[in-house]
Amino acid sequence: MVREGIVEARAYNQVEVFEAGTLFARSEGILLVPETAHAIKAVIDIALECKREKEEKVILFNMSGHGYFDIAAYEAYLDGSLMPYEYPEEEVKKSISKLFQLYPWLRELSD
Repeated sequence: MVREGIVEARAYNQVEVFEAGTLFARSEGILLVPETAHAIKAVIDIALECKREKEEKVILFNMSGHGYFDIAAYEAYLDGSLMPYEYPEEEVKKSISKLFQLYPWLRELSD
């Protein structure tokens, strides 16, 4: 979908994600899973871009579940012990290579 221009991929560090998740929990009363908090971070960024550009947009995101099993991670964010982390590019390449070994048909999708 990214390749076809249907969606845009965005990456954030975990501190930014938990900041967005915490803001959402404080304003909406729902604790999100980190995966959905990534989407909320993107929604916040897009909304701020629209505000700066004086543009109106409908912004849709998928909420995949509650974050009750992630309370320890939220606690680490709130007490300042959660550090920004980016997965090393080498490890990403290794993981993708392993996926292609396990599921050769994925190569067709990546071309």
